[in-house]
Amino acid sequence: MDDLNALADEHLTAARANAHGRSAHLLLRQEPLRQTVIALTSGSALDEHNAPPAASLQVLRGSVRLTAASGDVDLTAGGLHPIPQERHGLLALEDAVVLLTAVND
Repeated sequence: MDDLNALADEHLTAARANAHGRSAHLLLRQEPLRQTVIALTSGSALDEHNAPPAASLQVLRGSVRLTAASGDVDLTAGGLHPIPQERHGLLALEDAVVLLTAVND
């Protein structure tokens, strides 16, 4: 079993050392389910990209903005939100770690 707090610490440290301000780790892959820990430093972003068939984002640390044409949503630690079924992006409002859970076809 993986310790999410330890992974959050590890990847936030790695993101702070990375020129792009991010670090990610594929935690679970049991097709079609995937879970990924993603750390972003304040102001770092994941550019707009397509949504998987079903996904959610849980904030483990910090705060992020989930951006989409249907509207932006700010999330803080402990927040859980579905990923919209449209192109979307993610911006770290402060140093943050999220758990992305996705079902791919």
